[in-house]
Amino acid sequence: VQLQASGGGLVQAGDSLRLSCAASGRAFNRDAMGWFRQASGKEREFVAAINWSSRFTEYADSVKGRFTISRDNGKNTVYLHMYGLIPEDTAVYYCASLFYVLDRAPPRTESRYEYWGQGTLVTVSS
Repeated sequence: VQLQASGGGLVQAGDSLRLSCAASGRAFNRDAMGWFRQASGKEREFVAAINWSSRFTEYADSVKGRFTISRDNGKNTVYLHMYGLIPEDTAVYYCASLFYVLDRAPPRTESRYEYWGQGTLVTVSS
């Protein structure tokens, strides 16, 4: 499985940004997909996740109401729509996948995810 994240960049506080993660290598519609981020000097943390059917999503409290995760199974792509960005959102954002055909909330735990993309840097200036 290969995951290719893109869409990062330098933005100002209050701006919006959309990250994409294109998956290949196995049936995308059997995987839960997650976004995690790692700020400089900090541990990687959970941001959002979505199950295979899009019926269930999970968000970290720090991004709830500002970020939206979505997926297009026809395009094998998961998105992270980020609104109202703040400097604290500055981090390298990683997408990850997990074989998870259950129709319930996807895991939030980093160690559950099997495959990881290379990361895309988001920098929010104040």
